[in-house]
Amino acid sequence: MKQRTFIWFSLFPAFLLLAVFTFYPFLRGVVMAFQHYELFNLNNIEFVGLDNFEAAFKDGKFLSALENSVYWVFFSLIFQFAIGLALALMLKKQFRGRGVYQGFVFYSWALSGFLIGLIWKWLFNSQYGVINDLLLRTGLIHDRIGFLSDPSWAMFSVIVANVWYGIAFFAIMLLAALQSVPGELYEAADIDGANAFRKFFNVTLPYIMPTIIATTLLRVIWIFNDPTLIYGMTNGGPAGSTNVLSSLLIERLLAGNYGAASSVGVIMLVILMLYTVFYLFVTKSEKVGDF
Repeated sequence: MKQRTFIWFSLFPAFLLLAVFTFYPFLRGVVMAFQHYELFNLNNIEFVGLDNFEAAFKDGKFLSALENSVYWVFFSLIFQFAIGLALALMLKKQFRGRGVYQGFVFYSWALSGFLIGLIWKWLFNSQYGVINDLLLRTGLIHDRIGFLSDPSWAMFSVIVANVWYGIAFFAIMLLAALQSVPGELYEAADIDGANAFRKFFNVTLPYIMPTIIATTLLRVIWIFNDPTLIYGMTNGGPAGSTNVLSSLLIERLLAGNYGAASSVGVIMLVILMLYTVFYLFVTKSEKVGDF
């Protein structure tokens, strides 16, 4: 009995921190999604039912952010995964300077999304950015491009930056998975006369599939929820062309409309829950946690 009491007493601080900093804000946010709650009008807080959600789906800005979120997540994930897998396959091989090369590949993951956004903002600058300068010198363009000021280029630009940011995550995780594939499987494939193509699709890919499923699931959630890179580069502009749901949520928080911001947060939560259930059902992954 004393041992059980001691265990509960030891766990109580952790439970208290979770309750104060996780569960209470979450529940409070859900409640505010059903309220008219403005920071500068606290005397007029009232429950309004589904009005905030109805207003969101009638708001062109919200619908545009929802559409941008689909492009933002889909294209970022596809290129991050493809390039990350290619780098992991390269880094699996032994070659001189491999450790240094790994350091360069994994470097981006050590930086914050906002800092990376600022770096790429300078790179894409239309007046003195390196990218415009290189394109001009190679003759690919004849006039400077306003990558971050032109709505037709802005989303492309932030996706490029996000792809560079997320490659390291896939490279790290997939390299670890590749290094765990038993060599005996490749030896058996060699005996059967399998070429490199067949070994990849019949041995490597099935073995690392649980890691692929888990990493893509996590990365979708992170990309969908993280507005820091976009805020560092464009702050959602120009004219809302790079606004995604997470940056729109922050925008409404800063405007003091906590009810509208909370409704966007709840919609994001529902979208992610539906995506997760659908994704795990389609992939039929029982070993999604096995890295």
